[in-house]
Amino acid sequence: MHSNKTNFKGRAVDEGEDNVDDNGYDSNRMSDEGSPLTMSPWNQTCPFQPSSWSNTSPENGLIGSLVREEGHIYSLGAAGGLLYTGSDSKNIHVWKNMKLVTTFKSNSGLVKAVIISGDKIFTGHQDGKVRVWKSNTKDPIIHKRIGTFPTFFDILKSSMKSKNYVEVKRNRTALWIKHCDAISCLSINEEEGLLYSGSWDRTFKVWKMSNSRCLESVKAHDDAVNSVVSTVEGLVFTGSAEGSVKVWKREGKGKTMKHKYVQTLLDQECAVTALVVSKGGSVVYCGSSDGIVNFWEREKQFSHAGVLKGHKLAVLCLAVAGNLVFSGSADKTICVWKREGSMHTCLSVLTGHTGPVKCVAVEKEAESSNGGKWVVYSGSLDKSVKVWSVSEQLR
Repeated sequence: MHSNKTNFKGRAVDEGEDNVDDNGYDSNRMSDEGSPLTMSPWNQTCPFQPSSWSNTSPENGLIGSLVREEGHIYSLGAAGGLLYTGSDSKNIHVWKNMKLVTTFKSNSGLVKAVIISGDKIFTGHQDGKVRVWKSNTKDPIIHKRIGTFPTFFDILKSSMKSKNYVEVKRNRTALWIKHCDAISCLSINEEEGLLYSGSWDRTFKVWKMSNSRCLESVKAHDDAVNSVVSTVEGLVFTGSAEGSVKVWKREGKGKTMKHKYVQTLLDQECAVTALVVSKGGSVVYCGSSDGIVNFWEREKQFSHAGVLKGHKLAVLCLAVAGNLVFSGSADKTICVWKREGSMHTCLSVLTGHTGPVKCVAVEKEAESSNGGKWVVYSGSLDKSVKVWSVSEQLR
């Protein structure tokens, strides 16, 4: 009964029942058929036509809607004027100036996380693998797949030593360098060249981006890791379906690197569904399945600083830009919060989606050299991405 409870509270929007094979992999998670999602009142039929940008009036700052009848939007990445969208199809679409410019495919199905570092795009997938894509230096619209974490060679080499096998759920073993369940989140530490991947297998793993090597695997929680964020001074934050937020500290480098547990910021009944840290690491925000956003301030030794209450259902995604915080929810809205010191004011509620808002990405407007104006992308289980223009001076 405990397992069913935690599964429902932490994964109700994108997971079916457990059906784990001998490798500890859940085959049902490759399909939404029969899952809580398909039976949920949140999952509404989208009335839009496939493969189109529809320009609309600037209500609530809405610029337009991107729709493709290929499934729910689970992940977004935005950089350099390009937007990457990942869904439960096998495609990652790339958009520029409201037009589809290219598509690249994997054979893994659902794309749960997208993150960008320079000319490389990292995607986290339902099959527990990270795939790496690179844009062409002469034509950034052209992308080529250049690798997979872990590599086939690393798996083969690791499998030859019994010490590389660790126990996973249901008393089965798996290689520690492989995720044995879906990857839910990715984070990058540019300074150290590290990629962090969090998974439903309850671990987060640390990868060296330059050579695809898995440097460490940390058994972080007793249920799915829904969010991982690497930030300044070697600090890493993880949030789980079990309802906790933990802080880890990176020590050492290379083969001697270890992430040590520091403290637990939150321990509650409701699942932690999203984490984000402000630029410079000064404030940590946590979204939960109860619709509340908690936050902690670094200058106060990460003591609890308050809550943001603007949603009726689960907070599914968070983003920060400048002094703004964006929270997307299963109630189909995005709240825009402005931070001034420890005080937060709700500037606007962005409405228009007909399904839960699953992911959000923010990029500075090209004309806004002085800051304060942002392009916000929101991906939803209504199969659309909406594009908004938001100003910090919005009233």
